[in-house]
Amino acid sequence: MNNRKLKIIFMGTPDFAVPCLKELHKNHYDVALVVTQPDRPKGRGRKVIPTPVKETAISLGYKVIQPVSIKTDNFIEIIRKHEPDLFVVIAYGHILSKNILELPRIGSINIHASLLPKYRGPAPIQWAIINRERETGVTTMFMDEGLDTGDILLSAKLEIAPDDTSAMLHNRLAKLGADLLIKTIKAIEIKEIKPIPQDHKKATYAPLLKKNDGHINWKKPAEDIEAFIRGITPWPGAFMFYGNKRLKIFAAEPISTDITAPPGTVIKGFTDELRIATGKGALSILKIQSESGKQLSIKDFLRGCSIPPGTILN
Repeated sequence: MNNRKLKIIFMGTPDFAVPCLKELHKNHYDVALVVTQPDRPKGRGRKVIPTPVKETAISLGYKVIQPVSIKTDNFIEIIRKHEPDLFVVIAYGHILSKNILELPRIGSINIHASLLPKYRGPAPIQWAIINRERETGVTTMFMDEGLDTGDILLSAKLEIAPDDTSAMLHNRLAKLGADLLIKTIKAIEIKEIKPIPQDHKKATYAPLLKKNDGHINWKKPAEDIEAFIRGITPWPGAFMFYGNKRLKIFAAEPISTDITAPPGTVIKGFTDELRIATGKGALSILKIQSESGKQLSIKDFLRGCSIPPGTILN
């Protein structure tokens, strides 16, 4: 192969993809085009805002397109005219069909935030924490028509800290993924990489989390609930009900204790504590937020909202 840098088309949308685009720019790769999702309204004001990848791409001087559909002849013709060597696809948000995957000369690289074949699917970071894994990582692979089923190129491991939320782990994995992307492309350039087929028998799935999936199940052990809270912070966010009041939980601490109260029952603790019986042990709530309030320490929250022992939360 000659010394010219590979011509790359980058496809990505959220914050997780941004470090990869920045690393491609830093390493002077020829990013001929950036493809991202259309701008959409967000927040209470429903203001239309650009995707994180679009903002970054424009700041770096890249050409950006935002097709509503990638299943059109027009989109395929735009891609074909650029004569790409490689697609780099990170959390783009659309499944690429076979005819699109065949457009780049070498292939399409995807970065996935797990150690494949574990945690295929849209929420690998959250589920790794929820399931109390001790480590996770990132994997680069050549894409095929399946969901995260392509041949593995490289992988890198990362320890999950005991206090990691999905937001914290997300940021470290995004940086690790960007570093691994560059290593992968350099290895492809000098033909020192051998794709390895995944062992599909060892595959697990990380399904998408929806808003109501944050409802706490007090029948589970306290340690599992604490991991669940961290795993879904900030999205979809853990919550419980006190009467008809929805309370969002941001941090908690498991307490190893023998209790006979039914799961979800507030049990006696110090005056500035909120201890809740679980299927095994108890959970001490540390950070909480009411529907109309701001996030508070449990001590500050209880000053304005007393929840007496014996109360059943659900």
